[in-house]
Amino acid sequence: MGRIRERIDDDDDDKNETFHRSAFGVIARGAKEKAVDVTLWCALKLLAVSRRCENIVGVERKRGTKKEENGITEHRIVATSNGHSRRRRKSELVDSSNDDDPLSRRQPLLNEIISEVFNDELGRWSNGCVREGGRGRGDRRTEDLAVIKPGSVRSLRKQLENSGLGAGTNNLVACAAAERRRPESDTIRSIHEEIVNTLQLIVQQTEEIHQKLSARTSIDTATMVKMKEEEVRVLTLSHGEHRDTDLFRMENGWQLQFRLGPTLLGKRVALFCNYPKDGGDFKRNRYVQLHWTADGDAAAPATHPIRANVSGSFHYYFAYEDEKKRRQGSGYFIVDPRLTFGDVGETLPLDAIQCQTVLAKSLGNFASWEAKLRVTKESGYNMIHFTPIQELGASRSSYSLCDQHKLNPQFGADYQQVEQFLDKIRTEWKITSICDIVLNHTANESGWLLEHPEATYNCSNCPYMRPAYLLDAALHLFSLDVARGSFESKGIPPEGISTEEHLQAIRYVLENEVIDSLRLEEMFVCDVKTLVAEFADMARGRVPRMMNELDVDQRLLRLIQDPDYRRLATRVDMDLALRIYNVYRGDCFDEESRIRRCTEEFKLALDGLNVEVANDLRDHLTAAVDNCIAGIRYFRVQKDGPGIREVSERFPLVYRYFTTGDIRCCSSSSTLKECERTMYENDGGGKYLMVHNGWVMNADPLQNFAADSRVYLRRELIAWSDSVKLRYGERPEDCPFLWQHMREYVETMARMFDGVRLDNCHSTPMPVAEYLLDCARKVKPELYVVAELFTNSDRKDNIFVNRLGINSLIREAMSAWDSNELGRQVHRFGGDPVGAFYQPHVRPLTPSVAHALFLDLTHDNPCPIEKRSVYDILPNAALVSMACCAIGSSRGYDELIPHHVHVVDETREYAEWWSSKEEKEEEEEQKTVNDDDDYDDRRFVSASSGIVAAKRALNELHSYLARNGFNQVFVDQMDADVVAVTRHNPNNHESVILVAFTDFNDATSTREEDIDRRHVKPLAIDGEVREIILEASLKTRDFDVDAAAYVRDDKYINGLRNYELQIERNLPLEKSRFLRKSASEPYRLQFKNFTRGCVVAIRVGLLAEAEMAVRELRRELIDDNSVRNELTEIVSSLDLADYNRVLYRCDQEERDEGFGFGAYDIPSYGPTVYCGLQGFISPLSEIRSSNDLGHPLCSNLRSGDWMIDYVSDRLKLDEGTEKLGKWLERRMRPLKQLPRYLIPAYFDELLTGLYTALLENCFDQLMSCDFVRNGSSFVRALALGSVQMVACIKSAPLPMPSPPPSSSEQDARCKAMTSLSAGLPHFAVGYMRNWGRDTFISIRGLLILTGRRQEARQHILAYAACLRHGLIPNLLDAATVGGGVNARYNCRDAVWWWLYCIRSYVQECDAAADIFGENVVRLFPATEEEEEEGQDVRKSMTLGDVMQEALNVHFQGLAFRERNAGRTIDEHMSDRGFNNQIGVHPETGFVFGGNDANCGTWMDKMGSSERTGNRGKPATPRDGSAVELVGLSMAVVAWLHTMHKQGMYKYEGVQRRHKPDGKLIIRWSWQEWADRIAGHFEKSFWIGPKTEEEETEDNRRLINKRNMYKDCFGATQTWSDYQLRCNYPIAMVAAPELFDPQHAWAALRTAEEHLLGPLGMKTLDASDWNYVGDYDNSDESQGYNYHQGPEWVWPVGYFLRARLIFAAKLGFLRPTVAHTKEILSRHLVELQTSPWRGLPELTNSNGAFCKDSSATQAWSMASIMEVLYDVQRIESKSPINLN
Repeated sequence: MGRIRERIDDDDDDKNETFHRSAFGVIARGAKEKAVDVTLWCALKLLAVSRRCENIVGVERKRGTKKEENGITEHRIVATSNGHSRRRRKSELVDSSNDDDPLSRRQPLLNEIISEVFNDELGRWSNGCVREGGRGRGDRRTEDLAVIKPGSVRSLRKQLENSGLGAGTNNLVACAAAERRRPESDTIRSIHEEIVNTLQLIVQQTEEIHQKLSARTSIDTATMVKMKEEEVRVLTLSHGEHRDTDLFRMENGWQLQFRLGPTLLGKRVALFCNYPKDGGDFKRNRYVQLHWTADGDAAAPATHPIRANVSGSFHYYFAYEDEKKRRQGSGYFIVDPRLTFGDVGETLPLDAIQCQTVLAKSLGNFASWEAKLRVTKESGYNMIHFTPIQELGASRSSYSLCDQHKLNPQFGADYQQVEQFLDKIRTEWKITSICDIVLNHTANESGWLLEHPEATYNCSNCPYMRPAYLLDAALHLFSLDVARGSFESKGIPPEGISTEEHLQAIRYVLENEVIDSLRLEEMFVCDVKTLVAEFADMARGRVPRMMNELDVDQRLLRLIQDPDYRRLATRVDMDLALRIYNVYRGDCFDEESRIRRCTEEFKLALDGLNVEVANDLRDHLTAAVDNCIAGIRYFRVQKDGPGIREVSERFPLVYRYFTTGDIRCCSSSSTLKECERTMYENDGGGKYLMVHNGWVMNADPLQNFAADSRVYLRRELIAWSDSVKLRYGERPEDCPFLWQHMREYVETMARMFDGVRLDNCHSTPMPVAEYLLDCARKVKPELYVVAELFTNSDRKDNIFVNRLGINSLIREAMSAWDSNELGRQVHRFGGDPVGAFYQPHVRPLTPSVAHALFLDLTHDNPCPIEKRSVYDILPNAALVSMACCAIGSSRGYDELIPHHVHVVDETREYAEWWSSKEEKEEEEEQKTVNDDDDYDDRRFVSASSGIVAAKRALNELHSYLARNGFNQVFVDQMDADVVAVTRHNPNNHESVILVAFTDFNDATSTREEDIDRRHVKPLAIDGEVREIILEASLKTRDFDVDAAAYVRDDKYINGLRNYELQIERNLPLEKSRFLRKSASEPYRLQFKNFTRGCVVAIRVGLLAEAEMAVRELRRELIDDNSVRNELTEIVSSLDLADYNRVLYRCDQEERDEGFGFGAYDIPSYGPTVYCGLQGFISPLSEIRSSNDLGHPLCSNLRSGDWMIDYVSDRLKLDEGTEKLGKWLERRMRPLKQLPRYLIPAYFDELLTGLYTALLENCFDQLMSCDFVRNGSSFVRALALGSVQMVACIKSAPLPMPSPPPSSSEQDARCKAMTSLSAGLPHFAVGYMRNWGRDTFISIRGLLILTGRRQEARQHILAYAACLRHGLIPNLLDAATVGGGVNARYNCRDAVWWWLYCIRSYVQECDAAADIFGENVVRLFPATEEEEEEGQDVRKSMTLGDVMQEALNVHFQGLAFRERNAGRTIDEHMSDRGFNNQIGVHPETGFVFGGNDANCGTWMDKMGSSERTGNRGKPATPRDGSAVELVGLSMAVVAWLHTMHKQGMYKYEGVQRRHKPDGKLIIRWSWQEWADRIAGHFEKSFWIGPKTEEEETEDNRRLINKRNMYKDCFGATQTWSDYQLRCNYPIAMVAAPELFDPQHAWAALRTAEEHLLGPLGMKTLDASDWNYVGDYDNSDESQGYNYHQGPEWVWPVGYFLRARLIFAAKLGFLRPTVAHTKEILSRHLVELQTSPWRGLPELTNSNGAFCKDSSATQAWSMASIMEVLYDVQRIESKSPINLN
């Protein structure tokens, strides 16, 4: 129950007294557990809450000793290290150098605790000041706090170690090591000295206090010191489930456990994973087998947990032990890296990343980097993304690298200097860094290409590129001709191509002159004349084939492309051609004529093939022209394109796809003939004709588009003409130089930076990226990997993420087309919904969306000022900052640069940060100091530039939210432009709400009066506004200056100057510019002056009464002794009938109580399946896992308290559950005080906690059987069927078998009312509840094996009281109290199941044979004569006497008519159907009975449809000797023989008497009866393989299936004996001795092949004419096919048990057990997923859901339970009880 861990409300001064009283108790407990961090926390807390401390800090706040920004207080302390001053958060003062310290693993918690104490207690009295626009000139940094004296701490450490608390004292030493650089105030020093003194006092008094403390401590304090539980994720494996496209993320430090899912039940699974053993080096192809633990759930074995402390992507797969090479399932899991910064290694959570992209080339000389990058620091970012820092190619594109090993020479530095700088900003600025790695291409000018052209795709090593190259060359020459004006006469001007008419003219020339002149088809077609001549020559030398001997399809003849793509060099397979076309011809009279005709047909075939290829090529070339025209249209005609007018070599009409290296072909003086000659030079110029890289729209990213020429031939590539695509091959051996060259490059980047960004990831060959990233992680194990993917598919994205171990994917806010889409992205990229359900620490590992690095602007995006509006800059950034993921931006966005800072075209440098004189005083290390009068807003950036100050505030807010558990997100689209985003902290239920007014439309007006001032609907809040965190907006500085006034600086990248940021932070609501309280609605805020471009963020906390309710609820939810003891006391008083009422009860059962309750009806969902807790737990289990807060159940909880009241009110009405109901009512009362959005989560916690406690008590205390108590989850789930089905139902009581021995009559009646339902919900109450047959089929599995033997005994005796006509009733009628008076006796099998159940009871229960002597008060006379004579029917007999009467009646034989026969008891049965007969065949010993007008076995469907004419006709009469009844009777008589021999049963056999005079006619002993059955069974029932003798049998035509046992013997309808049904396995289980083992196994195989379905067994072979597999009780036959095909579940149990029995006899038990578990896996899935938590009565064909089936059926669960019991005994080497 303890998933939620409560924190003390630090601001609640009323708690101070309580805390003082209990603090030392907590500290003593912490000392006992050696939890030094707890001790330190308590000491700090004890001091912080004291009144004296409050007074001291109150004095200090006047001196401005600290700075508070955005509600996030920073307390800094000075440490001396090499004479440099450093500023650190208090939470950083932890020594993490000692990895062996067990406390170091809890360091983040300690940091958080210390930070919390200072932030919440000391911080709230401080006077932090944040000036508008960031840190202003008059804003001084905080006076440094004093430190603990080293001497005091050394003494303290010694005392701690002596007290056994030494582990973790390095945390205190870290504080002691901090020394002052300049004098501090005495008051602050006194605070720290008091901390030391307090700790010393704690240590001295620990033992004494511990002895005096009571075991019970204040709940608030106990909750506070609870250590965080380890997070464990469970990955469930399923058969055939390859989850390579699912993303499973693990945080570093979590544990991963693999578990076998239900579909693998019974499989011997071998699991392999390439996660490095013991944290060693990772090798992708080195797998280790993970072993399954011996302990735990036998139904779901698990591995030992893997501690995920190695970051990266790891693959797993599993196979079966007997075929390990065949993978049956696989997947990946990713462990996030642990990023650290600062001098003490502070962790940077991935969700707290704030990254700014900078173009490295725009940083200029290395000496200016610090000044330029300080803009990033002062803007609040904690990560810098550098574009490549290597030497660039001639285009100056940031991603066209000339030399991957050489630093860009413009920097004037080397790698070592850059690395030192990166270390500095990581340590001192707390800024991490990542850099792009470009693997897919290199600059055209890369010198190493000349030496290693094999590293590229060129016309030499990729001759398939030659047609595309020739086309490219022709297009290039055409472009040059256009530039020279050669086509001006044809409508193509050399300049100013700008209309569609120009494009049509270009298309005409391309199609009719340029392309036609190339004759490219010659490179693909064959030379028909040459091949025909060759064919004729070869045909003359070969013997032709006959036409009718042709064994080859003519369509197999295909053109074989010439590998060098020479003209007319394509061939065909001549041998194949000769086989097809060199044949004898009847229309030719000489050889030459024959050869001529064969040659002509061959020529026709070649012509056809050539035409086919030429047409295909024509399609490609048509696409090429279309793509060329589309490109020209974009660049020259479209309004949204660049609008290029010039046509020249620099600006060609069509850009090149190939670079020529140092070969000067295709220049202005070259010809196509020269180009063609060059491309065929394999050792010459051909290898320098290299393809460019680029990207292909809508291409499959998993395919290498350069692997064939179609992309280049069709001109589909959007080419980067400054770069050459690299050709790696599949492994390093394919191109050794390139792989080694790039490996060294990547390893260098990994060594220098904290992470890498994989550029053009979707086009990088997967094996290459895998290999190089593996190398990078060897250099830096905690490497952070970012990538951009454009696959347009999450599943394809996940393939890249999984295989490469990508930690974050670039996501672009600029891709949103409106505010609604932007809000959707914020919601999608991280976080749970607000009010999400609390999840356990051990829970399933579920697929997730790839972690996002969500940027308000990427360096590839167009400028948002141009695309949207300058007023959208701030709202866009604000909404991105509220995303629960990593965020980022691109340099220039914050500075309002009104154009795209292009990675290729930009040549200017970034501006530097302005360092004021005041900053110099605080930052003595700052080398560049500027005079205020020298400030130039083009060269410099300051806090007043653009939105820099707002971005700093937003970044700080984002970091605060990520670090402090605000992991729940809600996005509200308030109107078309206004979006509100809520981030909620589920620990303290504090929320931060940000509202942004976006401006996606390009608003050209800048006049203030034109700004939209429309009404914005009020903002609803659930709580009270604690503060306005920030308010910000942009306004123009001068309304007479518009955006056109922007002046682009020649040297520096500068932004707009005519906009001013207005920002205020940390305001009370009363001072807000944008919000005011609603006068009429206290929980709504109204907007004022809130226009486009405005942003406001508020902090909202719970109301006081809600805080108290949360605190009270959490007391209930933790493992508190008082709560647990009270609940335990209540639960221990419940009996299993009470458990039925608490957990289950369907609607009809509840209504039967008479209290007015039924199932709870959830609007838009429907009634719960149960009234008890399970009715709510079932949907909650699904809702919780997916956080489906939109589910109707959650909506109902948020709408009112009806459900809360329901769950307790119904329990209070019953005496047995009244205490629990009142307890639950008290515990749920605080729910009503919560904000409505929190109620579903807490309701779930309370209910789930209670449910879990009830189940534990149910299993541990009430179900005494070890099989259940220690059983698997499968066994325990089935055992709950016992609680489901057995209940006290007033309208369906059991008969009282005997007078109450000692209790009152009322108590006895209550006990008698506990009855077993046949199934829910159809058989729940009244006369439909108690079915004799169903009851006794179910008792062994649900009552005897679960240890409920008293209830089993009760049912046996109760039905014994109802014996009549030698039969047990089919239905007990509930007309009178005590039940059974109007029972129906229309079934022949119930009595045999009853007797078989008594046998099971005696065999399974200790000393159970005394049941034979148990008195039973009969409800009916033994004979009709006694009834006619009016004898007292309620005479007392022993159970043994009743049993003997039943057997004697059968042996005697009896024909009777049902009492009250007619429509009053059965409106459908014909008159003849009420006549019954039972008996024992004198020769075979088989029991028999019934007629073709009734149905006396479990297949008892009576026709009721007048329309179809089946009314009164049983669908399955099964009269004669039903196979299962023969087996059951054999089992009973053989057992009674044993009982008689042992002296436990007094009768030695049965006897038949002459009715008139009672004279004995015949007597059989039990053994004699059994021998007769055994002697005739096989020959009467077995249908074996077809034999000659059988051909003469009269009934051979009735046999439809062989290797089976008949369903009946001697039925009126003879053909029905031969139907294949699922009944003979029942007889096999009951009496296996009747069966020949070989015959039995063959019959079981037949049943498996033809009858076994996914969940049940077909009741009739599908090939039978009567088979109808789907049951619908509302069809025109009214469900006449109930037992004519639908798949019933309970026979599966007997089928599986029969297989185990005969597998043991035949010697292959082990594989049979495994196969049994495989079959049962589907039942486990059904049991776990059904809202009823049961197994259904039946399914339709192939396991399809049947709406008319009972959702949970007693005998279904019982029979499967019996299988598991047999399996458990086999596996524990105990014999199965076969007899």
